Parts: sequence; structure tokens; C-alpha cells
Amino acid sequence: MLNGRDQRIDFFRGLALIFIFWDHIPHNPLAELTVRNFGFSDAAEIFVFLAGYAAVLAYGKIARRDGYLIASVKILRRAWVLYVVHIFLLAVLMGIVFFANSHVETRDLVQEMGLQYFLSNPQQALTDELLLRFKPNLMDPLPLYILLLLGLPLVLPMLLRKARYVVMASFVVYCLAPSWNLAAQEGGVWFFNPMAWQLLFVLGGAAAMYGQQQKITPPRPLSKQPVFIAALLYLLITGLVALSWRWPQVHDAWMPLWLGEYLYPISKTNLSPVRLLHFLALAYVVAKCVPHSEWLNTWCARQSCRMGRYSLEVFCLGVILAPLADMLNALGGDSLVIKLFSALTGVGIMAALAMWLDWNKRLGKAL
Repeated sequence: MLNGRDQRIDFFRGLALIFIFWDHIPHNPLAELTVRNFGFSDAAEIFVFLAGYAAVLAYGKIARRDGYLIASVKILRRAWVLYVVHIFLLAVLMGIVFFANSHVETRDLVQEMGLQYFLSNPQQALTDELLLRFKPNLMDPLPLYILLLLGLPLVLPMLLRKARYVVMASFVVYCLAPSWNLAAQEGGVWFFNPMAWQLLFVLGGAAAMYGQQQKITPPRPLSKQPVFIAALLYLLITGLVALSWRWPQVHDAWMPLWLGEYLYPISKTNLSPVRLLHFLALAYVVAKCVPHSEWLNTWCARQSCRMGRYSLEVFCLGVILAPLADMLNALGGDSLVIKLFSALTGVGIMAALAMWLDWNKRLGKAL
């Protein structure tokens, strides 16, 4: 713990930011190490769940101390800041992609990033940007987070009192999500359907409340906990399925036809139940197996924790760095050294930003 703050939350938020950055770089060898390769969910689920956890923990404390009105005002002010950041970040991203595209002759980065819509219809694209409907690649998580924050004041009072009722209502909305999404550019829909992904945000908030209310009891051996065993088995089975995707012939040979028809496609947009269950199993197993201990004081863990504490700033920097790393990789051809250099250097820059922000915050308090 750090001033009552669970450092594991910051650590995994930082790790999710690294995974998101690596996953956003095409043909990045380090992306083979991210969580998406070993199951049905990926770093997006981690990010949204922990965002809900951190938001309810922070604004719940403000609500208890200063009242719901003050907490709601601060939530809405934070959502406004995120909205302004989204507009600015999109402008910067477009500038970087256009610059990178002028230096890469083998690929059309503008098309790959989903920016062709802006070139063909700039006036409508600007309007859609203000309405959060224009979301090129890499930009989907931020509008989702803005919308989830805007809805938090409506459920925060009940989350602090009877979280299970909020979770039940959220689950009903999730079940309706496949037929209910928001409009995006060119007649499309949001890649992250807010009606589905709100469930993870709410579950994160409910977990924060449960963690505060949980009574300290002697732990039972993990081998005698049926839920833990079931979650672990599910992770092992889905991990094997995900690994089999690398060898389609092997996958088709042992996957029963009826099961494949039920399982696929595994929708990320609507947060398919098997994705949701995989993340919940992963979160449960990690919570049981990863203790509060000295490992969080190691150098690498401290860097990840610091990145997690400044997740917004680090995420935005990662969005900017990803196309630059892609450009560097494209200019370097198939060089493995260049690909590793761009991926690791990007993480180093993100960690340096978090370090600077932490130092600047401590300096402000000292003054």
C-alpha cells in the first residue's frame, strides 16, 4: 500500500498501457508477449476495469467527504478535460500520421489509420470529431472513457451503498448491447460499444467497494477454493484455444464444429461473453495469486506503478508514439533490431514522462 492506495492497481494499469502501445505497433515482435495472445481478452479489458476501479475509489472518497454534488462536479470537470484532450490528441495524431506517410513509400499509413475519411470529407469529419463520432485507429478508448465518466454521477450514490443492484442493472444493459450501439463516421458504430463495455467499468467500481468493505479472514488454500479452480481451468483452456490460432490446421482438426459455431466470432465491439468471462477469470486468479509484497518495490515494478498513476498522460503519449514507431519500423525494413528498439524506446519515453510528472507533482507540493 502507498498512502492507502493499492499499488497493484497502478502496476497493472501501467502494464496495460505498455501492452496497448505494443499492440498498436504493426509487426511488433514484443506484441507477441501481450495478454491478447494467451486468451480471449486483451489489455483493453484491463484498462477499462481498472479505470472504473480507480474512478469509484477516488470520487467515492470525495462523495463521502464533500457530498455527491461536489463529487459529480469534479467527475464532469474531469470528463471535460478528457474531451479537450481527445480533440487535441486527434489533431496531433493526424499531423504525425500525415508526416509519417510522406516518408513511407511501401504502405499507405493514412488509409491504415482510418484517416481517409478526413481527407475525403474534412468538414463532416470535424463535426464528427466534436460529436465523438470520428475515431481513427488508436483513438477508440478515450471517447469510451469520456462517456463512462459522464454516466458515473448517475450510479455513484448507489454504487457506494448497494453496488450489487448497480451491477444487476448494468448486466441487463450489457445483454441488450448487441442491438444497441452509438453511431460513428460513415454510417458505422463505435468499435467499443459503450452499452457493453460499461459493465466492465461498473464491475471495476463494485470491486473497489468490495475491497474496502471486505473483512480480514484467514485465507483458505487455493486448492480448496472451487471458484479459483474453475477460473484457472477456464484460463488454461482458453489459452490453449488462443495459441491454436497460430496453426489453423491444428485448430480446425480438434475444434468441434458445433463449438466453433457457438464460439466465433468473439466480438470485441460487444464484449463477447467468452471475452468477459476470460477477463473476470484472469482478474480473479491474479487477485488471489499476486500478493501485496516487496516485489512492488523493485525498479521495474515502480516504473509501471508510476505509469499507472498517470495513465491518461501516458496513454496519450503512447497514441502519438505508436505511428512514429511504425514509421521507423517501415523505414528499417524487416530489421528485428529496429523493431525491438522502437518498441522498447517508446516504453522508455512513456516511463520518462511518468517520472517527470511525478517529480513535477512532488515539486509543486514542496513549494
